[in-house]
Amino acid sequence: MKTLVPITLVAVSLAGCATLTEDAMTPIAMSFSEGSNGQCNLQNKRGTWQTKIPATVSVRKSDDPLKYDCVTSDNRKAFGSIPSEMGGKIIASAVFLDFGITDAITDKHRKYTPSYVIPMEKVETAASAPSASAPVATPTSAPAPAAQ
Repeated sequence: MKTLVPITLVAVSLAGCATLTEDAMTPIAMSFSEGSNGQCNLQNKRGTWQTKIPATVSVRKSDDPLKYDCVTSDNRKAFGSIPSEMGGKIIASAVFLDFGITDAITDKHRKYTPSYVIPMEKVETAASAPSASAPVATPTSAPAPAAQ
């Protein structure tokens, strides 16, 4: 019985480490706001990824923003960044493990939004845009009745 207690304490303390750490990669579902297709180059200090849009891409967590540079299938461009946020598990890591040093070095405590819509303006097609040469209908008034 006396040997079972120390073995149990060691097993519990080692098992606790695995539950606080997160995966280094995170999935992000990306699409264009007007529903078109295209490609994006994504980059942060931990790596560079190339993906088709719409898609779900797995990127490495980082403490800096995830920059995107995108081109739609009809050659419209969009660029910007997705901010990185701090996850709540860094507090548990700081209290129970190593004061958060491991997570701070590896950026595993950071997160990006799980879904991101890249803003794009809609393209007006010839059918939806008013034509300059088309006659404009104006309301006509009926002639006033003759006085008797």
